[in-house]
Amino acid sequence: MARFTLPRDLYHGKGALEALKTFKGKRAMVCVGGGSMKKFGFLDKAVGYLKEAGMEVELFEGIEPDPSVETVMKGADAMLKFRPDWIVAIGGGSPIDAAKAMWIKYEYPDTTFEDMCKVFGIPELRKKAHFCAISSTSGTATEVTAFSIITDYQKGIKYPVADFEITPDVAIVDPELAETMPKKLVAHTGMDAITHAVEAYVSTAHCDYTDPLALHAIKMIQNDLVGSYNGDMAKRDSMHNAQCLAGMAFSNALLGIVHSMAHKTGAAFADKGAHIIHGAANAMYLPKVIAFNAKNPEAKKRYGEIADFMHLGGNNDDEKVKLLIDYLRKMNDDLNIPHCIKNYGADSYPVEQGFVSEETFLERVHDIAVNALGDACTGSNPRQPSVEEMEKLLKCCYYDTEVDF
Repeated sequence: MARFTLPRDLYHGKGALEALKTFKGKRAMVCVGGGSMKKFGFLDKAVGYLKEAGMEVELFEGIEPDPSVETVMKGADAMLKFRPDWIVAIGGGSPIDAAKAMWIKYEYPDTTFEDMCKVFGIPELRKKAHFCAISSTSGTATEVTAFSIITDYQKGIKYPVADFEITPDVAIVDPELAETMPKKLVAHTGMDAITHAVEAYVSTAHCDYTDPLALHAIKMIQNDLVGSYNGDMAKRDSMHNAQCLAGMAFSNALLGIVHSMAHKTGAAFADKGAHIIHGAANAMYLPKVIAFNAKNPEAKKRYGEIADFMHLGGNNDDEKVKLLIDYLRKMNDDLNIPHCIKNYGADSYPVEQGFVSEETFLERVHDIAVNALGDACTGSNPRQPSVEEMEKLLKCCYYDTEVDF
Protein backbone atom coordinates (compact mmCIF):
# COMPACT_ATOMS: atom_id res chain seq x y z
CA MET A 1 0.00 0.00 0.00
CA ALA A 2 1.21 3.51 -0.88
CA ARG A 3 0.01 6.93 0.22
CA PHE A 4 -0.62 10.14 -1.73
CA THR A 5 -1.08 13.27 0.43
CA LEU A 6 -1.63 16.92 -0.47
CA PRO A 7 -3.01 19.96 1.39
CA ARG A 8 -6.75 19.90 2.05
CA ASP A 9 -7.15 23.15 0.09
CA LEU A 10 -4.95 24.87 -2.46
CA TYR A 11 -5.89 28.41 -3.46
CA HIS A 12 -4.16 29.57 -6.65
CA GLY A 13 -4.17 32.43 -9.10
CA LYS A 14 -3.80 36.18 -8.65
CA GLY A 15 -5.54 37.40 -5.53
CA ALA A 16 -5.49 33.97 -3.86
CA LEU A 17 -4.06 35.59 -0.72
CA GLU A 18 -7.60 36.80 0.03
CA ALA A 19 -8.51 33.23 1.01
CA LEU A 20 -7.16 34.12 4.47
CA LYS A 21 -10.39 36.09 5.04
CA THR A 22 -12.32 32.81 5.17
CA PHE A 23 -10.26 31.14 7.92
CA LYS A 24 -11.99 30.19 11.17
CA GLY A 25 -10.02 30.62 14.39
CA LYS A 26 -9.12 32.84 17.33
CA ARG A 27 -5.37 33.43 17.04
CA ALA A 28 -2.92 33.26 14.13
CA MET A 29 0.87 33.32 14.37
CA VAL A 30 2.38 34.62 11.12
CA CYS A 31 5.94 33.42 10.46
CA VAL A 32 7.99 35.44 7.98
CA GLY A 33 11.59 35.90 6.87
CA GLY A 34 13.45 39.06 5.91
CA GLY A 35 11.93 42.25 4.61
CA SER A 36 10.61 41.39 1.14
CA MET A 37 7.09 40.36 2.18
CA LYS A 38 6.83 43.51 4.29
CA LYS A 39 8.47 45.70 1.64
CA PHE A 40 6.03 44.67 -1.09
CA GLY A 41 2.97 44.90 1.18
CA PHE A 42 2.06 41.22 1.26
CA LEU A 43 2.66 40.81 5.00
CA ASP A 44 0.32 43.69 5.81
CA LYS A 45 -2.29 42.24 3.45
CA ALA A 46 -2.07 38.82 5.07
CA VAL A 47 -2.36 40.26 8.57
CA GLY A 48 -5.28 42.43 7.46
CA TYR A 49 -7.15 39.47 5.96
CA LEU A 50 -6.64 37.37 9.10
CA LYS A 51 -7.93 40.22 11.29
CA GLU A 52 -10.89 40.54 8.91
CA ALA A 53 -11.54 36.86 9.67
CA GLY A 54 -11.80 37.84 13.34
CA MET A 55 -8.41 36.62 14.55
CA GLU A 56 -5.84 38.09 16.88
CA VAL A 57 -2.52 38.09 15.00
CA GLU A 58 1.07 37.94 16.22
CA LEU A 59 4.20 38.02 14.04
CA PHE A 60 7.34 35.91 14.32
CA GLU A 61 9.74 37.79 12.03
CA GLY A 62 13.33 37.54 10.86
CA ILE A 63 13.57 33.84 9.97
CA GLU A 64 16.92 33.56 8.23
CA PRO A 65 17.75 31.82 4.95
CA ASP A 66 18.66 28.18 5.73
CA PRO A 67 16.85 28.36 9.09
CA SER A 68 18.65 27.06 12.15
CA VAL A 69 17.64 24.70 14.93
CA GLU A 70 17.89 27.69 17.31
CA THR A 71 15.36 29.71 15.28
CA VAL A 72 12.97 26.76 15.31
CA MET A 73 13.18 26.54 19.10
CA LYS A 74 12.64 30.30 19.54
CA GLY A 75 9.60 30.24 17.27
CA ALA A 76 8.10 27.27 19.12
CA ASP A 77 8.56 29.15 22.42
CA ALA A 78 6.70 32.14 20.95
CA MET A 79 3.88 29.84 19.85
CA LEU A 80 3.65 28.21 23.28
CA LYS A 81 3.15 31.70 24.79
CA PHE A 82 0.67 32.98 22.16
CA ARG A 83 -1.23 29.67 21.66
CA PRO A 84 -2.28 30.09 18.01
CA ASP A 85 -4.85 27.83 16.40
CA TRP A 86 -3.51 28.83 12.95
CA ILE A 87 0.14 28.98 11.97
CA VAL A 88 0.53 30.98 8.76
CA ALA A 89 3.97 30.96 7.10
CA ILE A 90 4.56 33.44 4.28
CA GLY A 91 7.65 33.85 2.09
CA GLY A 92 10.21 31.54 0.55
CA GLY A 93 11.08 28.02 1.56
CA SER A 94 12.99 29.10 4.66
CA PRO A 95 10.17 30.65 6.75
CA ILE A 96 7.75 27.91 5.71
CA ASP A 97 10.23 25.14 6.54
CA ALA A 98 11.08 26.76 9.88
CA ALA A 99 7.40 27.18 10.76
CA LYS A 100 6.72 23.50 10.00
CA ALA A 101 9.39 22.47 12.50
CA MET A 102 8.13 25.05 15.03
CA TRP A 103 4.67 23.51 14.64
CA ILE A 104 5.97 20.09 15.72
CA LYS A 105 7.66 21.55 18.81
CA TYR A 106 4.59 23.66 19.63
CA GLU A 107 2.31 20.61 19.56
CA TYR A 108 4.82 18.40 21.39
CA PRO A 109 7.04 20.62 23.59
CA ASP A 110 9.19 17.70 24.76
CA THR A 111 10.19 16.82 21.18
CA THR A 112 13.90 17.27 20.41
CA PHE A 113 15.34 18.18 17.01
CA GLU A 114 16.75 14.64 16.85
CA ASP A 115 13.19 13.32 17.28
CA MET A 116 12.02 15.50 14.39
CA CYS A 117 14.68 14.01 12.11
CA LYS A 118 13.32 10.46 12.43
CA VAL A 119 11.91 9.96 8.95
CA PHE A 120 8.11 9.59 9.00
CA GLY A 121 8.22 9.34 12.80
CA ILE A 122 6.35 12.49 13.86
CA PRO A 123 3.25 12.02 16.04
CA GLU A 124 -0.18 13.26 14.96
CA LEU A 125 -0.36 17.06 14.68
CA ARG A 126 -3.37 19.43 14.57
CA LYS A 127 -4.16 18.98 18.26
CA LYS A 128 -3.44 22.70 18.78
CA ALA A 129 -3.16 24.35 15.36
CA HIS A 130 -3.67 24.07 11.63
CA PHE A 131 -1.04 25.24 9.16
CA CYS A 132 -1.23 27.50 6.10
CA ALA A 133 1.76 28.02 3.78
CA ILE A 134 1.96 30.95 1.35
CA SER A 135 4.87 30.66 -1.08
CA SER A 136 6.66 33.68 -2.55
CA THR A 137 9.31 31.75 -4.49
CA SER A 138 8.94 29.28 -7.33
CA GLY A 139 11.07 26.31 -6.35
CA THR A 140 10.89 24.58 -3.00
CA ALA A 141 7.12 23.88 -3.18
CA THR A 142 7.24 23.43 0.58
CA GLU A 143 3.68 24.78 0.63
CA VAL A 144 2.48 21.35 -0.56
CA THR A 145 5.14 18.98 0.74
CA ALA A 146 5.81 16.69 3.68
CA PHE A 147 9.34 18.07 4.05
CA SER A 148 11.23 20.78 5.92
CA ILE A 149 14.96 21.53 5.71
CA ILE A 150 16.62 22.77 8.92
CA THR A 151 20.33 23.52 9.35
CA ASP A 152 22.41 22.44 12.33
CA TYR A 153 25.19 25.03 12.10
CA GLN A 154 27.27 23.36 14.79
CA LYS A 155 27.58 20.31 12.55
CA GLY A 156 27.44 22.22 9.25
CA ILE A 157 24.69 19.88 8.01
CA LYS A 158 21.19 20.45 6.62
CA TYR A 159 18.67 17.91 7.85
CA PRO A 160 15.41 17.07 6.08
CA VAL A 161 12.44 16.64 8.41
CA ALA A 162 10.08 14.29 6.55
CA ASP A 163 6.57 13.27 7.52
CA PHE A 164 3.11 13.56 5.95
CA GLU A 165 1.98 15.16 9.24
CA ILE A 166 3.76 18.42 8.28
CA THR A 167 2.02 18.68 4.91
CA PRO A 168 0.19 22.02 5.24
CA ASP A 169 -3.59 22.07 5.61
CA VAL A 170 -3.87 25.01 3.23
CA ALA A 171 -1.52 26.16 0.46
CA ILE A 172 -1.86 29.58 -1.14
CA VAL A 173 -0.09 29.82 -4.50
CA ASP A 174 -0.53 33.45 -5.54
CA PRO A 175 1.75 34.44 -8.46
CA GLU A 176 1.72 38.10 -7.44
CA LEU A 177 4.15 37.20 -4.64
CA ALA A 178 6.53 35.43 -7.04
CA GLU A 179 6.69 38.45 -9.35
CA THR A 180 8.84 40.20 -6.72
CA MET A 181 11.67 37.61 -6.88
CA PRO A 182 15.14 38.91 -7.83
CA LYS A 183 16.65 37.38 -10.97
CA LYS A 184 19.18 35.12 -9.20
CA LEU A 185 16.44 33.65 -7.04
CA VAL A 186 14.35 32.90 -10.14
CA ALA A 187 17.27 30.88 -11.52
CA HIS A 188 18.04 28.91 -8.38
CA THR A 189 14.45 28.15 -7.41
CA GLY A 190 13.63 27.15 -10.97
CA MET A 191 16.45 24.61 -11.11
CA ASP A 192 15.37 23.31 -7.71
CA ALA A 193 11.91 22.74 -9.21
CA ILE A 194 13.10 20.84 -12.27
CA THR A 195 15.33 18.71 -10.02
CA HIS A 196 12.29 17.88 -7.90
CA ALA A 197 10.34 16.77 -10.96
CA VAL A 198 13.16 14.73 -12.55
CA GLU A 199 14.08 13.00 -9.29
CA ALA A 200 10.43 12.25 -8.53
CA TYR A 201 9.96 10.67 -11.97
CA VAL A 202 12.89 8.24 -11.59
CA SER A 203 12.46 7.63 -7.85
CA THR A 204 11.84 4.08 -6.71
CA ALA A 205 8.68 5.38 -5.00
CA HIS A 206 7.12 6.96 -8.12
CA CYS A 207 3.59 5.87 -9.04
CA ASP A 208 0.72 6.57 -11.44
CA TYR A 209 -0.36 9.52 -9.28
CA THR A 210 3.04 11.24 -9.24
CA ASP A 211 4.26 10.60 -12.81
CA PRO A 212 1.84 12.98 -14.61
CA LEU A 213 2.57 15.77 -12.13
CA ALA A 214 6.34 15.36 -12.61
CA LEU A 215 6.17 15.25 -16.41
CA HIS A 216 3.85 18.23 -16.74
CA ALA A 217 6.01 20.25 -14.34
CA ILE A 218 9.11 19.43 -16.43
CA LYS A 219 7.35 20.55 -19.62
CA MET A 220 6.19 23.81 -18.03
CA ILE A 221 9.66 24.54 -16.64
CA GLN A 222 11.21 23.81 -20.04
CA ASN A 223 8.80 26.31 -21.60
CA ASP A 224 8.89 29.02 -18.95
CA LEU A 225 11.96 29.10 -16.69
CA VAL A 226 14.43 30.95 -18.92
CA GLY A 227 11.74 33.41 -20.01
CA SER A 228 10.79 34.00 -16.38
CA TYR A 229 14.46 34.63 -15.58
CA ASN A 230 14.57 37.19 -18.38
CA GLY A 231 11.58 39.12 -17.02
CA ASP A 232 8.52 37.65 -18.76
CA MET A 233 5.90 37.95 -15.99
CA ALA A 234 3.38 35.63 -17.68
CA LYS A 235 6.06 32.94 -17.60
CA ARG A 236 6.93 33.92 -14.01
CA ASP A 237 3.29 33.29 -13.08
CA SER A 238 3.34 29.93 -14.89
CA MET A 239 6.53 28.89 -13.07
CA HIS A 240 4.76 29.41 -9.74
CA ASN A 241 2.29 26.70 -10.75
CA ALA A 242 4.98 24.47 -12.28
CA GLN A 243 7.08 24.36 -9.12
CA CYS A 244 3.97 23.52 -7.09
CA LEU A 245 3.15 20.57 -9.37
CA ALA A 246 6.75 19.36 -9.02
CA GLY A 247 6.32 19.61 -5.25
CA MET A 248 3.15 17.53 -5.34
CA ALA A 249 5.10 14.88 -7.25
CA PHE A 250 8.16 14.70 -5.03
CA SER A 251 6.33 14.99 -1.73
CA ASN A 252 4.75 11.65 -2.59
CA ALA A 253 7.36 10.01 -4.85
CA LEU A 254 10.31 11.27 -2.77
CA LEU A 255 13.66 12.40 -4.21
CA GLY A 256 17.17 11.08 -4.83
CA ILE A 257 20.85 11.72 -4.32
CA VAL A 258 20.95 15.10 -6.07
CA HIS A 259 19.16 16.37 -2.99
CA SER A 260 21.19 14.22 -0.62
CA MET A 261 24.37 15.82 -1.98
CA ALA A 262 22.89 19.32 -2.00
CA HIS A 263 21.75 18.97 1.62
CA LYS A 264 25.17 17.82 2.78
CA THR A 265 27.30 20.27 0.78
CA GLY A 266 25.11 23.36 1.32
CA ALA A 267 26.57 24.39 4.68
CA ALA A 268 29.68 22.18 4.64
CA PHE A 269 31.96 25.08 3.67
CA ALA A 270 30.25 27.87 5.62
CA ASP A 271 33.51 28.54 7.48
CA LYS A 272 35.00 29.57 4.12
CA GLY A 273 32.58 32.45 3.85
CA ALA A 274 29.56 31.26 1.89
CA HIS A 275 26.95 28.56 1.39
CA ILE A 276 26.38 26.60 -1.79
CA ILE A 277 22.81 27.77 -2.43
CA HIS A 278 20.44 24.80 -2.59
CA GLY A 279 18.99 25.41 -6.05
CA ALA A 280 22.40 26.09 -7.55
CA ALA A 281 23.76 22.90 -5.95
CA ASN A 282 20.92 20.91 -7.52
CA ALA A 283 21.59 22.53 -10.88
CA MET A 284 25.28 21.58 -10.77
CA TYR A 285 24.75 18.03 -9.51
CA LEU A 286 21.69 16.95 -11.53
CA PRO A 287 23.52 16.25 -14.84
CA LYS A 288 26.16 14.20 -12.99
CA VAL A 289 23.58 12.18 -11.07
CA ILE A 290 21.61 11.48 -14.25
CA ALA A 291 24.80 10.04 -15.81
CA PHE A 292 25.37 7.95 -12.67
CA ASN A 293 21.80 6.70 -12.34
CA ALA A 294 21.50 5.93 -16.04
CA LYS A 295 23.73 2.89 -15.46
CA ASN A 296 20.54 1.45 -13.96
CA PRO A 297 18.39 0.16 -16.88
CA GLU A 298 15.03 1.25 -15.43
CA ALA A 299 16.33 4.74 -14.61
CA LYS A 300 17.84 5.05 -18.09
CA LYS A 301 14.47 4.16 -19.64
CA ARG A 302 12.67 6.75 -17.52
CA TYR A 303 15.20 9.49 -18.31
CA GLY A 304 14.56 8.61 -21.95
CA GLU A 305 10.84 9.11 -21.36
CA ILE A 306 11.54 12.56 -19.91
CA ALA A 307 13.63 13.43 -22.99
CA ASP A 308 10.79 12.24 -25.23
CA PHE A 309 8.25 14.33 -23.32
CA MET A 310 10.54 17.35 -23.79
CA HIS A 311 10.90 16.52 -27.55
CA LEU A 312 14.69 16.46 -27.31
CA GLY A 313 15.18 13.78 -29.98
CA GLY A 314 17.51 10.78 -29.87
CA ASN A 315 17.25 7.32 -31.45
CA ASN A 316 17.81 5.27 -28.28
CA ASP A 317 17.92 5.76 -24.52
CA ASP A 318 21.67 6.39 -24.46
CA GLU A 319 21.28 9.26 -26.92
CA LYS A 320 18.23 10.57 -25.06
CA VAL A 321 20.06 10.61 -21.72
CA LYS A 322 22.93 12.55 -23.29
CA LEU A 323 20.53 15.06 -24.86
CA LEU A 324 18.77 15.52 -21.50
CA ILE A 325 22.09 16.16 -19.76
CA ASP A 326 23.15 18.60 -22.50
CA TYR A 327 19.83 20.42 -22.23
CA LEU A 328 20.15 20.88 -18.46
CA ARG A 329 23.72 22.12 -18.79
CA LYS A 330 22.62 24.65 -21.41
CA MET A 331 19.86 25.76 -19.04
CA ASN A 332 22.50 26.38 -16.35
CA ASP A 333 24.43 28.51 -18.84
CA ASP A 334 21.29 30.48 -19.68
CA LEU A 335 20.68 31.09 -15.96
CA ASN A 336 24.30 32.04 -15.15
CA ILE A 337 24.81 29.03 -12.86
CA PRO A 338 28.24 27.35 -12.76
CA HIS A 339 28.70 23.70 -13.74
CA CYS A 340 30.77 22.64 -10.74
CA ILE A 341 31.81 23.51 -7.19
CA LYS A 342 35.33 24.47 -8.33
CA ASN A 343 33.84 27.33 -10.36
CA TYR A 344 31.17 28.32 -7.81
CA GLY A 345 31.83 31.86 -6.56
CA ALA A 346 30.83 33.08 -3.12
CA ASP A 347 28.05 35.09 -4.84
CA SER A 348 26.91 31.87 -6.66
CA TYR A 349 28.08 33.07 -10.09
CA PRO A 350 30.65 31.24 -12.27
CA VAL A 351 34.29 32.13 -11.59
CA GLU A 352 37.64 30.56 -12.47
CA GLN A 353 38.33 29.58 -8.83
CA GLY A 354 35.39 29.37 -6.46
CA PHE A 355 35.31 29.89 -2.72
CA VAL A 356 35.85 26.17 -1.99
CA SER A 357 39.52 25.35 -2.60
CA GLU A 358 40.56 21.94 -3.92
CA GLU A 359 42.44 21.27 -0.68
CA THR A 360 39.39 22.03 1.49
CA PHE A 361 37.10 19.96 -0.70
CA LEU A 362 39.35 16.91 -0.68
CA GLU A 363 39.77 17.14 3.10
CA ARG A 364 36.00 16.99 3.59
CA VAL A 365 34.70 14.89 0.71
CA HIS A 366 34.74 11.58 2.58
CA ASP A 367 32.66 12.90 5.48
CA ILE A 368 30.27 14.62 3.05
CA ALA A 369 29.85 11.34 1.16
CA VAL A 370 29.06 9.43 4.36
CA ASN A 371 26.55 12.10 5.42
CA ALA A 372 24.93 12.15 1.96
CA LEU A 373 24.44 8.38 2.03
CA GLY A 374 22.64 8.79 5.36
CA ASP A 375 20.34 11.51 4.02
CA ALA A 376 16.59 10.83 3.94
CA CYS A 377 16.53 11.28 0.14
CA THR A 378 19.08 8.53 -0.64
CA GLY A 379 16.80 5.55 -0.07
CA SER A 380 14.52 6.32 -3.04
CA ASN A 381 17.34 6.94 -5.52
CA PRO A 382 17.21 4.37 -8.36
CA ARG A 383 20.87 3.40 -7.96
CA GLN A 384 22.34 3.00 -4.49
CA PRO A 385 25.96 4.24 -4.38
CA SER A 386 28.68 2.97 -2.09
CA VAL A 387 30.71 5.45 -0.04
CA GLU A 388 33.48 5.17 -2.63
CA GLU A 389 31.07 5.85 -5.50
CA MET A 390 29.54 8.81 -3.67
CA GLU A 391 33.02 10.26 -3.15
CA LYS A 392 33.80 9.81 -6.86
CA LEU A 393 30.48 11.41 -7.80
CA LEU A 394 31.14 14.38 -5.53
CA LYS A 395 34.57 14.78 -7.13
CA CYS A 396 32.92 14.85 -10.57
CA CYS A 397 30.69 17.61 -9.20
CA TYR A 398 33.74 19.50 -7.95
CA TYR A 399 35.86 19.26 -11.11
CA ASP A 400 33.06 18.93 -13.74
CA THR A 401 34.46 15.63 -15.01
CA GLU A 402 32.63 12.79 -16.76
CA VAL A 403 30.80 10.16 -14.70
CA ASP A 404 32.07 6.84 -16.10
CA PHE A 405 31.32 4.46 -13.26
